[in-house]
Amino acid sequence: MTSLTNKRILLAVTGSIAAYKSADLTRRLREAGAEVRVLMTAGGQEFITPMTLQAVSGNPVHSTLMDVEAESGMGHIELARWADCLLVAPASADCLARLVQGRGDDLLGAVWLACESPMVVAPAMNQAMWRDAATQANVELLKQRGISVFGPAQGEQACGETGSGRMLEPIELVAACSGLFATGLLAGKKVVVTAGPTREALDPMRFMSNKSSGRMGYAVAAACIEAGAEVTLISGPVCLPAPERVRRVEVESAAEMLAAVEAHITESDIFIAAAAVADYRPVEVAQQKLKKQSATLQITMERTADILASVATLENAPFTVGFAAETNNVEEYAVGKLQAKSLDMIAANKIGQHQDGSAMGFESEQNALSVYWQGGQKEFPLMQKSKLARQLVTLIAERLAKIN
Repeated sequence: MTSLTNKRILLAVTGSIAAYKSADLTRRLREAGAEVRVLMTAGGQEFITPMTLQAVSGNPVHSTLMDVEAESGMGHIELARWADCLLVAPASADCLARLVQGRGDDLLGAVWLACESPMVVAPAMNQAMWRDAATQANVELLKQRGISVFGPAQGEQACGETGSGRMLEPIELVAACSGLFATGLLAGKKVVVTAGPTREALDPMRFMSNKSSGRMGYAVAAACIEAGAEVTLISGPVCLPAPERVRRVEVESAAEMLAAVEAHITESDIFIAAAAVADYRPVEVAQQKLKKQSATLQITMERTADILASVATLENAPFTVGFAAETNNVEEYAVGKLQAKSLDMIAANKIGQHQDGSAMGFESEQNALSVYWQGGQKEFPLMQKSKLARQLVTLIAERLAKIN
């Protein structure tokens, strides 16, 4: 099983002889399914060349704080937003001290300060340097700040001495990074997720649909798997592979999606309706291709069933989460939908462009959400949908725990 599928790992290589392992670590991260970008400090480049790591990662290596080729010259912000995990391996004694101090005078320091994803250090240094009181104090401060410290291991060192200070082997670091995403927050729970658009037929070759790519729903399903849940993903027509360990049920129309939800919802603990289901469908579907005849064409439409409301009003309804994609009055419409349909939670976003000009919502790999529930709300800023999904699932698990 590929344990880091679709994860984005930013690997920072600092000035330690263990940097020679970075090429193998990069390769093994990619074998585990991750996309890898590499950041190198000046010290790291003394031990291994950027060209080597560019070749094995398949991406340009980053080393400059003020990158004029980056958007607005803010390469450190872009990298921090991109990463699902920032892994500093090897992390030298000097690197640990600088991270504790919060210095932002090089690219690694700036990215570290801006990163809101899980951050990891894999120490690598001489055994005496590792045992030094200053180093031990720095490590403890990092742990207190929520930073994961992987290693070091014991053994023979490049200097010829033996003791603690060796960087963990690449395969061990890959396994440890995988564990960061397996939270267990929904262990034992059964979750039904809907995703993608529906298609409502006009004739044998034409249909009405919308721009939903399914990315958000698929990311939510993957995040639920990471949280330990058993997941059924009911998907409209999309061009996405099913997340590992997810049971996918493929449907096309709103009626087919309703039937699939009804077939799987009775034993579920959570229902997350991320699909963009058609509100209307043609009353009659032509049995043959509609020919171009008159200048206008009138099609009578009827409402489709409200899948979300039907689940929320079940006698033993699961914890029900709706989605609302709006072009205007996002909060008003979302809160109204939350109350009218008796939902436990609703995640709302404005489709189109974010205030910084970035695409968001439909047909985009990033999104921002405003999440509402009775008596509370939380804002999630613009980020990659995979990262956003994990944060949303964490919130769902927290809310579910409070009402149980």
